Amino acid sequence: MIHMENLVKRYGSVVALDHLSLDIEEGEVFGLLGPNGSGKTTAIGCLLALLKYDKGTITVLGKEMRPDSYDLKKDIGVVMQNVAVFEQMSVLENIDYFCGLYVKDKTRRKELVEEAIRFTGLEDYRKARPKKLSGGLLRRLNIACGIVHKPRLIILDEPTVAVDPQSRNKILEGILELNRQGSTIIYTSHYMEEVEQICSRIAIIDHGRVLATGTTEELKNMIKTGETITIEAVAIEERLIAELCTLPHVFDVTYEEQVLKIRLSSAKHNLVRILNFLTERDISFGRVFSELPTLNDVFLEITGKELRD
Repeated sequence: MIHMENLVKRYGSVVALDHLSLDIEEGEVFGLLGPNGSGKTTAIGCLLALLKYDKGTITVLGKEMRPDSYDLKKDIGVVMQNVAVFEQMSVLENIDYFCGLYVKDKTRRKELVEEAIRFTGLEDYRKARPKKLSGGLLRRLNIACGIVHKPRLIILDEPTVAVDPQSRNKILEGILELNRQGSTIIYTSHYMEEVEQICSRIAIIDHGRVLATGTTEELKNMIKTGETITIEAVAIEERLIAELCTLPHVFDVTYEEQVLKIRLSSAKHNLVRILNFLTERDISFGRVFSELPTLNDVFLEITGKELRD
């Protein structure tokens, strides 16, 4: 559905996109991950022909994307992080307005608006003005305005920022339903559990380049981390941390605020070996956690950065 090849975008001396290449297949829920300033927003702006780029090609559905490619743009829905609705209009009027940009037939438009209201759970708020809505409901309205015309491609830029858990679940369920109905989704988020939950394939970008692409499991298999053991412990001296680093399969140890975190390569019996080490040295410890690699581990190892808001 989308082909981006050797995309270069500069802002003066700053290279925002550095020969970025990306393919997104029709029917995917595609996660686009990267820290702030990585190039995600710039890539989306170029994809939508909102930004001019210095070099490269972009095609959508086999056609070159241009500023006047209205035949392509009518099949795209965009929900950006910053809510973009009209304060002086009601929920229903906002959704109807955005639908009217794509659908001129009044009967069909009415059907689509009502479907979008039901889909986002806004039935009880159709007459409300945006300033009367909670943060979660406002996000739902933003989504309704972006997807009301049933686009084939939907771009969602951090749609769950600062919403309550109930609204977040509603939004994620809605995204998966949109995908089941036939929409291809591009999804950006700093919430790693969301990405693992809904994305079929993921790209990690930084400094305007794609660093890794694959399914969640494929990405986890690319990294050294096989297990992370976290232990609440007191009085861990520097010499003991140095000793821990010499144990088999241990490649990173941190100790902050009485929490010991040990990252190990894939191997059996890691936890038993670590606990025996602490017991033999009469080191007191409390809760112990053992986790398999997460997407945050992938991101940390590939980019050297924690992917957090």
